[in-house]
Amino acid sequence: QVQLVESGGGLMQAGGSLRLSCAASGGTFSTNNMGWFRQAPGKEREFVARIRWDDGIKYYADSVKGRFTISRDNAKNTVYLQMDSLIPEDTAVYYCKASLRIWPTGRYDDDHWGQGTQVTVSS
Repeated sequence: QVQLVESGGGLMQAGGSLRLSCAASGGTFSTNNMGWFRQAPGKEREFVARIRWDDGIKYYADSVKGRFTISRDNAKNTVYLQMDSLIPEDTAVYYCKASLRIWPTGRYDDDHWGQGTQVTVSS
C-alpha cells in the first residue's frame, strides 16, 4: 500500500519560514499530481498548492501566492512546500494529497492523503 509521509511542521513566529516535505513510498506507482491542503480549527479543508508531475505546472491558492513555493523531486517521489513570510492565519493542519496510478493493475487513486502535519504560527 502506498503511504504519504509528511514532515517539517512545527511552531514558528510570524515572518519566519518552514519547509514541508511529503514522500510517497510503498508498492509500485506513478505520480500524476501532488499537492497540499490545510484545515484550520473550525474551518473547512482548503486547497493550498498543487504541482503536476509530468510538466511541473504549479497552482496556488490566492492566500499563499508570493509566499509559498511548491516543488518536486521526481527521483524521490517527494513534494515540498516552502512557506515564507508566515502569518498566524497560516496556522492549520497541512495535508499532503497525491493522484497516483498503482501497478501492476494500473488502477487510479486520485484521492490519496497523508496523515497531516501541524503548522502553528505565533504573533
